[in-house]
Amino acid sequence: MNYWWNEACQTSDDAFVARAQERQGQLTKPPGALGTLEDVAIRLAGLQQNDQPAADKVHISVFAGDHGVVAEGVSAFPQEVTAQMVHNFLHGGAAISVLAKQLHASLEIVDTGILTPLPAMEGLVLQRAGEGTANSAQQAAMTTEQLAIALQAGHDAIERAVAQKAEAFVGGEMGIGNTTAATALYCALLDMPPQQVAGAGTGLDGAGIAHKATVLGKVLDLHKDAGSDAMEWLRRVGGFEIAALTGAYIRAAQCRVPVLVDGFISTAAALVATRVQPDVAQWLFLSHASAEQGHQYAVSALGQQPLLDLGMRLGEGSGAAVAVNMLRTACVLHNGMSTFAEAAVAGKL
Repeated sequence: MNYWWNEACQTSDDAFVARAQERQGQLTKPPGALGTLEDVAIRLAGLQQNDQPAADKVHISVFAGDHGVVAEGVSAFPQEVTAQMVHNFLHGGAAISVLAKQLHASLEIVDTGILTPLPAMEGLVLQRAGEGTANSAQQAAMTTEQLAIALQAGHDAIERAVAQKAEAFVGGEMGIGNTTAATALYCALLDMPPQQVAGAGTGLDGAGIAHKATVLGKVLDLHKDAGSDAMEWLRRVGGFEIAALTGAYIRAAQCRVPVLVDGFISTAAALVATRVQPDVAQWLFLSHASAEQGHQYAVSALGQQPLLDLGMRLGEGSGAAVAVNMLRTACVLHNGMSTFAEAAVAGKL
């Protein structure tokens, strides 16, 4: 097996960071007046090795997969919704479809293993690891071979992004039951009890959340011998779409592609990716603070402040897509503002 995910990642270029910091200090504004927008521009300059960073060309991949753990009654929606929503994505009716159009971003949907395969159609990539994962409350969610296929789906999405000369990547997900899979990863990797992390997902009430936490306790106990091995936890309790996101984040760091991480599910993949390859972290921009309970703990572990806090918990990559305009604004200001010398404005005394 080709363990490409262990290959070295690229790193930010200190020379470009230094020049970007110097330019920010010369622009016609008080130092630090643009706050996070300055930090974003400086980070992008170093990551892209570009004195004029940009986020105009964006590639969005939404990975879809089903989850065997749904059999434990952990979701408010039936499993057929996964395939129905994929159909909605492809026909332009979902939030991410609308946002991609607004952003002039390329959008693809990757079937990593939904229960009911859809026929080939434009915008759909078929890279299936199976017909949904196994029930992680009974056995490992994936085999080693299935995990490799799902990781490869993320790898290949980044290769397509690179071919399109994308300046930023957004990964989304769709899969009924995937908040349970993601929560299991949060608990395992952050050493937290499910009662503290389990949330409403797509709309569970209090009793439903309590039941989910009970199921998660069973899942975590069954697989506790995975220890601190993040990739093994991904195989045992994750989903095909979460594995694809993990692969995408690692490959993006290897190919020098900045990433906007979406919400609760995507951040679980980010946790795994950064445990496997710590250098992945510098390529990740946390787009928004998810309203899903537990997201704050992963945000803290990743050591970043989300760019936005809009109370969103939709998934699909929607929060990350909304944050694209923040990256674009940061770049436009960095590249387009005059320096004090250019504008003949007196600088600070």
